[in-house]
Amino acid sequence: MQFQLLDEIVSFVPGKELRGRKRLTLAEEYLADHFPGFPIMPGVLQLHCLIEAGSWLLRLTDDFRYSVIALREVKIVKYGALMQPGKTLDVAVELSSRSDATAVLQGVGETGGVQTVNAKFTLHCRNLVERDLAFAGRDAQLVKHLRDVYVLLSGAMRPAASVGH
Repeated sequence: MQFQLLDEIVSFVPGKELRGRKRLTLAEEYLADHFPGFPIMPGVLQLHCLIEAGSWLLRLTDDFRYSVIALREVKIVKYGALMQPGKTLDVAVELSSRSDATAVLQGVGETGGVQTVNAKFTLHCRNLVERDLAFAGRDAQLVKHLRDVYVLLSGAMRPAASVGH
C-alpha cells in the first residue's frame, strides 16, 4: 500500500527547502483503527509526510532526474502534539547536505504553530535503469506520473504566485 499524504506544496526553494500541507479529515480510512473513539494521525504517517516533502524537494531541485526516491535512514525523530481530524499539518523540510544521489534532510511538522513531529532523515535517489536497461521505459512512465501529481500538488489552478520557485 502506498500513501500520498501531502495535499499541497505551498512553496519551495530549489536545493534548500520545501513547505507542504496535509489536511487531516475523519474520512481517512486508517483513523477508524487509530484509535476508535479518539482518532489521531499515527506518528509514522506524520513522518511519512516529512519524507514525501523531502522527496518532492529533491525531485523539483533535480527537475525529475530520478524516478525513485527511497528512505535510507531516519536518525532522529521526535513527536509532540497529537494530530487530530479537522487540523492541518504544515510541514517544512530543509536540505542539510547532499552527496550525489544521497541527501540528508531535516523536517518539522506543526499544527496551529505547535510541533507534532521533527525528524532528520536520509533519502536516496535512483533510476530503475541503473539496475536493468530494460527498465528505461518504466523510468519515463514514473517521471511522467510524478510530473502530473506535481501539477495537482502545486495547485495549477491557483495564481502562480502561490508556489515559489
